[in-house]
Amino acid sequence: MVSNDGVKGAWSRRQFLKAVGGGVAAIGLSACGTAMGAKANTRNIVLLLSDDHRYDFMGFMEEAPGFLETPNMDRMARQGAHAANAFVTTSLCSPSRASILTGRYMHKHKIVDNQRPEPEGTVFFPEYLQKAGYETAFVGKWHMGHDDDHPRKGFDHWASFKGQGDYFNPTLNINGTRRTIEGYTADVLTDEAISWLKGGRDLRKPFFLYLSFKAVHYPFEPAARNRGRYRDVPVPRPDTMANTEANYQTQPHWVRQRRYSIHGVDHMETGPYDNDPVPSFDNLVRQYCETVYGLDENIGRVLDYLDAAGLGDSTLVMYMGDNGFALGEHGFYDKRDAFEESIRVPMLVRAPGLIAPGSKITQMVQNIDVAPTLLDVAGVEPPQTADMDGRSFLPLLRGKSIGWRGHILYEYYWEWNFPATPTTFAIRTDRYKYIFYHGLWDRDGFYDLQTDPCERHNLIDVPAYRELVEAMKKQLFDELEASGGLEIPVRRPAGERLDQRKNPR
Repeated sequence: MVSNDGVKGAWSRRQFLKAVGGGVAAIGLSACGTAMGAKANTRNIVLLLSDDHRYDFMGFMEEAPGFLETPNMDRMARQGAHAANAFVTTSLCSPSRASILTGRYMHKHKIVDNQRPEPEGTVFFPEYLQKAGYETAFVGKWHMGHDDDHPRKGFDHWASFKGQGDYFNPTLNINGTRRTIEGYTADVLTDEAISWLKGGRDLRKPFFLYLSFKAVHYPFEPAARNRGRYRDVPVPRPDTMANTEANYQTQPHWVRQRRYSIHGVDHMETGPYDNDPVPSFDNLVRQYCETVYGLDENIGRVLDYLDAAGLGDSTLVMYMGDNGFALGEHGFYDKRDAFEESIRVPMLVRAPGLIAPGSKITQMVQNIDVAPTLLDVAGVEPPQTADMDGRSFLPLLRGKSIGWRGHILYEYYWEWNFPATPTTFAIRTDRYKYIFYHGLWDRDGFYDLQTDPCERHNLIDVPAYRELVEAMKKQLFDELEASGGLEIPVRRPAGERLDQRKNPR
């Protein structure tokens, strides 16, 4: 357990909790822990975020490997809602996390890579929750400003680490004091989060907890207790993984070339950027699933604590991934691109009494919608100065019929340390996707997701689609131009030369 010494009011609460045997109900407050003057029905909010967890690797999904077990994600889907078409606006850790916290596209918040810190003046939605009487906590991976773990505004309690962190024995900056804690990082972070829920907060106030896991970021490392859990299971291979003309004949040249780069899945194949070999494909997927299983265990620990403490019925819990991850599709083992495995993420929301059990949301929602949705849950209206691009999908979660977007936009800016993926802009409807590759590339992408969900056949040069392609391209650039998305905030890497670039993990 992590000590809560120094947290406002913690001593008296601990003494009181000890006297009543630690029972939350004995405090005489509502299960919500309502603050004086706040609405009695104010909901607590827990946001659980994972890293590199793709949308279809949950046990209840038909597309998931048959051996994968995620009983607690399955439980969330059964007890709440599954947003079956959830997407990110940029498939990269820091930009996506910034979009979650600001409700804005990457070109607006300007955190365009994994090294850049948030610009001065950036406002995160928990700041609005604080003003509305919530007590807030951040626990886990922040990653905006790669080597900077200092506490950020918007959070009353802070426990984070530098950069990507480690899978074992993390060094956490806990409210300004660094401490190394032995154990599997997902377990350690969950311990810290539950400790704060139990006694590190003001129990009179509603709370917002943001628990941000490192798992399941590559290279995948399961907890010792789960290592080898799927050692002997057969692993199916994606249809588009084979290096055949059928898979690459119509694709842009960079797609085929990337499989021989640091993004390839076959460590026996080499190419100009192959400095990051990975395990055999079967072991790669097995380790990924073992790491997902450990993540699911910790999601279950949070749910179990909330229910046991009498907080389950008054707390909305949202789980999502920060971006997707290809596991062999097109020969890739990464994200960044605009293919489905990269831009789609898992999203589950449980809120008893608010969201009907077993709900399924089919509309396209994005990470920019998280901030306005959670503020809506809290009854907080963000000011116009917030300039959020997303909108609340709480009405959809509640089963209401409302007008909703018919397409989503995607953007990714070329990173100097991952040169195999070009700057990419895309627009996706329920059926079609148009992808524009900025620069001197041989062709763009256009896919019919209804007839070709694997995106094997690029239809960009098919005459019958020419008019639709041009219309989607115009809409993409009209909307980007209107919101400043064509002014790419590129910066020069400090102290680096093109011939000396390394690959920081």
